[in-house]
Amino acid sequence: MLRRFFKRFQSDDRANVLYGQIVAQARQPAFYAELGVPDTPEGRFDMIVLHVVLVMRRLRGEDARGRALAQALFDAFMADMDRNLREMGTGDLSVPRRVRGMAEAFYGRAGVYDSAIDANSAEGLQAALERNLFAGRSGERVADQADIDAMASYVLLCGEALAATAGSDVMAAILTWPAVPSRMETATGEG
Repeated sequence: MLRRFFKRFQSDDRANVLYGQIVAQARQPAFYAELGVPDTPEGRFDMIVLHVVLVMRRLRGEDARGRALAQALFDAFMADMDRNLREMGTGDLSVPRRVRGMAEAFYGRAGVYDSAIDANSAEGLQAALERNLFAGRSGERVADQADIDAMASYVLLCGEALAATAGSDVMAAILTWPAVPSRMETATGEG
């Protein structure tokens, strides 16, 4: 009985380490300063969602332990969203509704990103990023096409890098992220 408790604790601990790495990558200043990702709570949320989706995709390719870790990672993400809402002053009665909306947004984005990545469709990924990551509050585009192209290239590189990472490394929260491309590298074909 205690063995199951400790396994759960270890899984949650790895999920928290993975989640911390995801947040650190999603907060790289180049995404906001060079690639035009809105430096807003919504923009930061969408960057975290994007990276969580990528890691969960990789974990789902593993055995049952990988799928369990993917679920624990999602749980860590949702717990962080709950904490952030409370820290930002959202009332206790509103938090569950807002968290539910964030979970729905996560799954909607995950489905679109997964489909585009599975199809190796840069165009589909660009459209999804424009609609989710690069849309302002009123739905207008907040970045130009070069930013969207650079982000789509980055996402595909992340997928390739994670696919090339040994399952044991992913399970041990050992991740290597590709460099964040600048829009100049993408426009000139460098990098």
